[in-house]
Amino acid sequence: MTRRSPLAVIPALTLAILGAACGMTEDRNAPQDRSAIPAVSKDDRLSAMVPSDVKQDGRILVGQDQTNPPTEFVENGEARGMDVDLGRAVGQKLGVPVEFENAAFDGIIPGVQSGRYEAAMSSFTINAQRLREVDMVSYLSAGISGAVPKGNPDRLTLDTLCGRNVAVQKGTLVVEDLVVRSGKCRAAGLPEINVQQFQNQTDANLALSAKRAHAMLADSPIVDYAIKQTDGTLEHLDKVYNTAPYGLVLPKGKGDYAKAVQGAIQALMDDGTYKRILDKWGVQGAIPMAEVNPG
Repeated sequence: MTRRSPLAVIPALTLAILGAACGMTEDRNAPQDRSAIPAVSKDDRLSAMVPSDVKQDGRILVGQDQTNPPTEFVENGEARGMDVDLGRAVGQKLGVPVEFENAAFDGIIPGVQSGRYEAAMSSFTINAQRLREVDMVSYLSAGISGAVPKGNPDRLTLDTLCGRNVAVQKGTLVVEDLVVRSGKCRAAGLPEINVQQFQNQTDANLALSAKRAHAMLADSPIVDYAIKQTDGTLEHLDKVYNTAPYGLVLPKGKGDYAKAVQGAIQALMDDGTYKRILDKWGVQGAIPMAEVNPG
């Protein structure tokens, strides 16, 4: 995500970022295994647990912020990514097709609460605040990670971001973490971190590539993927921290819906489909067991 001179050399990820912002992404450096994941069989027992009002329209509508490669993004006008493949496999197991709708990240959980979405898969970390609003089924372990230009020219660490421009996506837990870190800067008599919040993760990536930010922080799968895309122009900032599970978001008060989704994910873990999906997208953080987190 480093643009070395205006319009002269634009790395592949920058092209991908600009395309994603327009809803069309040609991801030339994506993982080599782009083959379709084999369809999985329906489980009649789990399908019967899905509430009738969820499947009455013949689909499960899932809210996503599709600016987060490799978990969810747009390529050639279609939703792609780990969450997309896993979500579709869950739908196949439940016997209800899954469809995805792009939305601003900070509006997705309210959309689940209001009934606009029947589920959400968008790299949501499970935490106490979210569990007060929705139920979540765990399916991955991820943490917060950072990226800086190759060679880390500013010699930054996670503890030396005071006075620096740090790009993040609005509404994510990374913002909360940087607010705490900025408070520590202020208490030490140092300049606060300039937290640059962007509606889309791709715009946060682009801020670093255009050298408008000194660093970019995001979930570890997103940072790992971004670094792979840059042909050596970015590197990791320090280590991964605050590791926690991702959760598939579901509305509260839906009977056995969460148990049905948990059963579907666990079945995909047990038959190897889950691991094939993660491997396809180069995502680390596989967990052995899906669990319902009802809050």
